[in-house]
Amino acid sequence: MPENDAPRWPSDDKDTSSAEPKAAKGEGEATIWLPMSGMANGKTEELSVPKVTPESGSWFEPIVEVEEEPDVPETPTPKWSAFEPVTPVEPEQREEPKTLFVKPVQPQHKDEPDWDQFDRGAATPPREAEPPRPEPRQEPPRQEPPRQEQPRRPEQSRVEPPAPAPVPSATMHARPVRIEPAEERFDAEATVGIQRPEPPSEEPPATEAAPAPKRKRKRKVLLISTLVVILLLAGMGGAAAMPKVSNRLGLPWAPNAPKGEIPKPAGITRVLHGPDINGAGPTKEGLAAALAGPAGSPDLGTLTGTVVDAASGEVLWDKNSGTPLTPASTTKILVVAAALLSMDHGTQFSTKIVQGAEPGTVVLVAGGDPSLTSLPLGTDSPLYPGAAHVDDLVAQVKKAAGGKISKVQLDISLFKGPTSAKGWDPEDTAAGNTYMAPVLPVMADGGRADPKNDHAPRVANPAAALTQKIAGKLEAQAGGTTTAPKDAKVLGEVKSQPLAEFANSLMQLSDNLMADVLARQLALAKGAEASFTGGATTTMNVLKEAGFDLTGVQINDGSGLSDQNKIPAKVLSEILAVAAAPDGKDPRTAKLRPLLAGLPVAGGSGTLEKRYGDPASAAGRGWVRGKTGTLSGVNTLAGVVLDTDGRMLVFALMSSGSDQNKGRAALDVVAATLHKCGCR
Repeated sequence: MPENDAPRWPSDDKDTSSAEPKAAKGEGEATIWLPMSGMANGKTEELSVPKVTPESGSWFEPIVEVEEEPDVPETPTPKWSAFEPVTPVEPEQREEPKTLFVKPVQPQHKDEPDWDQFDRGAATPPREAEPPRPEPRQEPPRQEPPRQEQPRRPEQSRVEPPAPAPVPSATMHARPVRIEPAEERFDAEATVGIQRPEPPSEEPPATEAAPAPKRKRKRKVLLISTLVVILLLAGMGGAAAMPKVSNRLGLPWAPNAPKGEIPKPAGITRVLHGPDINGAGPTKEGLAAALAGPAGSPDLGTLTGTVVDAASGEVLWDKNSGTPLTPASTTKILVVAAALLSMDHGTQFSTKIVQGAEPGTVVLVAGGDPSLTSLPLGTDSPLYPGAAHVDDLVAQVKKAAGGKISKVQLDISLFKGPTSAKGWDPEDTAAGNTYMAPVLPVMADGGRADPKNDHAPRVANPAAALTQKIAGKLEAQAGGTTTAPKDAKVLGEVKSQPLAEFANSLMQLSDNLMADVLARQLALAKGAEASFTGGATTTMNVLKEAGFDLTGVQINDGSGLSDQNKIPAKVLSEILAVAAAPDGKDPRTAKLRPLLAGLPVAGGSGTLEKRYGDPASAAGRGWVRGKTGTLSGVNTLAGVVLDTDGRMLVFALMSSGSDQNKGRAALDVVAATLHKCGCR
């Protein structure tokens, strides 16, 4: 469908989008919008948090700001007292410390208490030599002699407390250490990320009861700690709200995250809604006047055709539509319609490998699936989306065989009769042609030498070629044809796309082989012989039972390659009109609706992808959907189109005795005229 001329096909699709988070403001802070619980009417509150930089941490870990340890002066001056932070005394004001250090460990001295008792929870010994101090804030700092630096704790080992040593000189550097409950001492540098004991207070208490100032400080420290935690959480939340971070972490609110639970894989069938029944449709007179020129083009040779209003079923234009002409590939419309009417749309065609009659022998049992692909697992077939993989079948066999496989045989007994039909040109089935392969019940990629190219040459015997390929993957030999033992153990099995998708691929590519295989599958479903004759007869019987008038119809295959097939344009338009009818008007419509989804789009897909490029037909690009048919001297086109008022029109056009290229172009102009026509 063209990029700038989208047709107004009914659709349930909706466009969704999400808003980006608010941009950062200011140089030092970022504004994050977070929902706040308890806010009325779902309002949000703006919260500014410190800007996070690479130096301060990453989004994946809590960010804790640790100040660098200050250099210790030559003459240590800190004052140490039990469980209180070391804080410089200022008049009428105290600033909260930014970095806490534990008092250096001192060897016991006759004038000093045993400081290790404090870490073990012992009572604080009184200082007999010190007089009571009524005003601790005015007390000059007491200098303690520094102590020797303790060795670092070896990893995975225990260090005993050092023996008392003489008091070092006052000029030596004192280094804070951490004291573990087990009386082990470690340098303060090793305590990052480890909980520290509380530092000593300024004044040793006279009793075990903590003084009131200590409780106030603890409450203040607790409040500050709580505030830090809140800010950290807010910062982490703000980081998580940023698109890049939330996308990387796969958070539920990330812009790239799927909304809601990821649905389970499911088959998709493209189905069009019924036509718009509101408004006035074209009149017969208006349509006849619009088509007089295009339908009278000499490039069309002998033209028959009809145009029907899908909403009302009324025939708006007719030109000898009851005359049977060679339909070419529009024959496929009859085969697909019969299959959709009589078979379950979820039907799949199976390919199996079973245990053979002899030890080490397996049999490839053909089930009528020509879409099996030789592409690697994980690579979908561009020709047959959803097709089964040869590698999947082989992997199952390797797992289930339980021993070495020496021979792979082939069972193609499902199909009967000749592999080519009456009325086919011998060149159509010759080795290396691009149109058709022998109609056999198993092969890979429709018998093409290149699984990705629709126009690749076909191999002479695609079933034997697949057998050889599977044997090579199993490190075995190909062993010719046979009939699989009854009730043989199944070692591996794969299945085709469901019928509706199988038919879609058939119509998009106008795949001749798939059409003739589908006619045989239809015959098998109705208990008839899986042959050209059985398929053609069953197709006509199903359509007659469904109420279609097949007067003048003669078919010899399902593909339309036979030049002896005859179908009136009226039959093609009646089948398509039922498929395009309003929902609920005709009980056959629900069964036939997938037929429309498989029609190629003018200038967009399938066999119409490269058409409608001429100025005379360009108006139909994206609006015309139709099944093509081409043989020597034969050009046909049947499908649906929306006119300028959005009214759906069904058409069938059959040209005989026309040049291939000129006839195609002239048919495209007729269909494009239907789109441009309001015709009242």
